[in-house]
Amino acid sequence: MKIDDIKSVYFIGVGGIGMSALARYFLANGKTVGGYDRTLSPLTVKLSEEGVPIHYEEMNLEDGLFHDFLDPATTLVVYTPAVPSDHAELMYFREHGFEVLKRSQTLGLITKSARGLCVAGTHGKTTTSSMIAHLLKQSAVDCNAFLGGIIKNYDSNLMLSDRSDLTVIEADEYDRSFHTLTPYMAVVTAADPDHLDIYGTPAAYRESFEQFTSLIRPGGALIIKKGVDIKPRLQDGVKMYTYSMTDRTADFHAENIRVGNGEIVFDLEPFSINDVSLGVPVRINVENAVAAMAVALLNGVTPEEARAAIKTFAGAERRFDFQVKTDRVVYIDDYAHHPQELASAISSVRELYVARRLTGIFQPHLYTRTRDFSDDFARALSLLDRLILLDIYPAREEPIPNVTSEIIFDKVTIADKVLCHKDELMSLLESEDLDVLMTLGAGDIDRFVEPIRNMLNDKYRTK
Repeated sequence: MKIDDIKSVYFIGVGGIGMSALARYFLANGKTVGGYDRTLSPLTVKLSEEGVPIHYEEMNLEDGLFHDFLDPATTLVVYTPAVPSDHAELMYFREHGFEVLKRSQTLGLITKSARGLCVAGTHGKTTTSSMIAHLLKQSAVDCNAFLGGIIKNYDSNLMLSDRSDLTVIEADEYDRSFHTLTPYMAVVTAADPDHLDIYGTPAAYRESFEQFTSLIRPGGALIIKKGVDIKPRLQDGVKMYTYSMTDRTADFHAENIRVGNGEIVFDLEPFSINDVSLGVPVRINVENAVAAMAVALLNGVTPEEARAAIKTFAGAERRFDFQVKTDRVVYIDDYAHHPQELASAISSVRELYVARRLTGIFQPHLYTRTRDFSDDFARALSLLDRLILLDIYPAREEPIPNVTSEIIFDKVTIADKVLCHKDELMSLLESEDLDVLMTLGAGDIDRFVEPIRNMLNDKYRTK
């Protein structure tokens, strides 16, 4: 099916961050858009307000409510791999001759004729891709973007342009989704093993990134973090550059990093851009900014445009997302759900708030990830002063015998730690004297962000 032939698009799992960007894209292009999601959320509410009808129970689609989506000749069905194969609606569309595509296949279809700037990696891809999009949008170059987070500057995960074919894409490695893309330029931020329920072994996980690099078009480029443990397989005519936060042997790197007064400033080489000030001043964003600015500059953004734009980058929701920031208490929400991400997030906050007491609330995501990386999770969480550990968020998985949060908890070396059920969290926090607080995880821990923020503002308003 060609894009021009599509009149309506039905999404199964429309509330996912990547799915919602596609829904917004089709809506902006005059298609009728609707769908299903398991859970009501702020994002599905917003989509409904934008004109996307959504329901939350599996239903008989022939009852008339969704009659606009029942013509196989003009309706595209898009689903997320998180939806089980025996989902009633998914089975209905497959059995009645509809074209049914994964989210990644749809994204590949849309961007096939564009110059894709695709950002892949175990961690760092949402922030880096969001930075690239912001840098291009704030320059004369412009871009489109399909992102895995809501950029605060635009309050959206979708950007559209009527004058640029550059398209920033967050390239998801889960289920090998990024193999549907044909990048013009690609960034690889990390290849620390993850999703072993899909890949089986760390070697297979890394091989999938090598396969991703082979998809870069001739005339394009790979920008890869120095030291990433993969062997790129590049087509003839594809250039390769390395980047690093501090390694001067990398093609692009930062120098003269200065931290203080709530700011981080550095110089970008070899572009000789001095006094680059980060809009979101955490150390890991120096590395992300080096990659993002390199991509932007390689695509025609001027040094002056790049320096000005990175200073105004407000970040993506749930990526070092400051919710409360006063002299008395600080609260940061972050999506970190892999051990390396946790260690980076906690270390970056420690550097910003030296000698202050750091409490972390962590919700493990997936039974398999908890089982496979329990030692690494425990090491990262031991960097906290106090740990509040929630139950595992299962997402798409069924429970695994003897795999609970306790297998992490028992290995955490700090003494100040507690296991907590979600329904007990708010009462626990209300009884504590908090200094610097982080919520961490990729499950439904985000549902606590607003209640925690409101509680902290009320509790410490007059103190």
